[in-house]
Amino acid sequence: MEGLFITFEGPDGSGKTTVCQMVFRRLLNEGIEAIHTREPGGIEIAEKIRDIILDPVNTAMDDRTEALLYAASRRQHLTEKVLPAIRDGKIVVCERFVDSSLAYQGYGRRIGFDEVLKINDFAIEGHWPDVTIYLDVDEKTGLDRIKDRSFKDRLDVESMEFHHRVNEGYRRLIEYFKDRIIVVDARQDLDSVVDQAYRIIMEKINDHR
Repeated sequence: MEGLFITFEGPDGSGKTTVCQMVFRRLLNEGIEAIHTREPGGIEIAEKIRDIILDPVNTAMDDRTEALLYAASRRQHLTEKVLPAIRDGKIVVCERFVDSSLAYQGYGRRIGFDEVLKINDFAIEGHWPDVTIYLDVDEKTGLDRIKDRSFKDRLDVESMEFHHRVNEGYRRLIEYFKDRIIVVDARQDLDSVVDQAYRIIMEKINDHR
């Protein structure tokens, strides 16, 4: 039996990395074969593309170039790491996927939902996640959480208006993909957020079996 593809989404400061890693460890502790990965990145080629995209010195980067680089990174990561793991029957737990590009480039950069969806349809060839957990937090709370980070990437330092557009974009995606995206209130304490996310994934795994 093939595995499942689980993604975590949310704006900056929503706690994706922490929650994703804690859920992953709980799955392993339960004896479930799983891998944890991230976008952009997760493999050598994609990590190199990540460095280019997120380096704050690359201020000259065109918005569409940014969107295309995300899609290129995504394609390599999907074919080299995600799909082989799923075919091996593993649960893939991934930080970010196409929804991030739709929210950040489609809405945040104002490229447009349809335009960003087209290049990502080409990149993923229909391999959408089985379920997506959206960690919901308003932009002010999220940015307050990351303000003391020692390193801020190109997206972290964008204006509040940009992050507001990203959040609005995610709201539209939640409605558009309502059968796939499940919302978890990320303003709760960490243990509660992890518990909810874990239950959602276990329910999906049990249904799949």
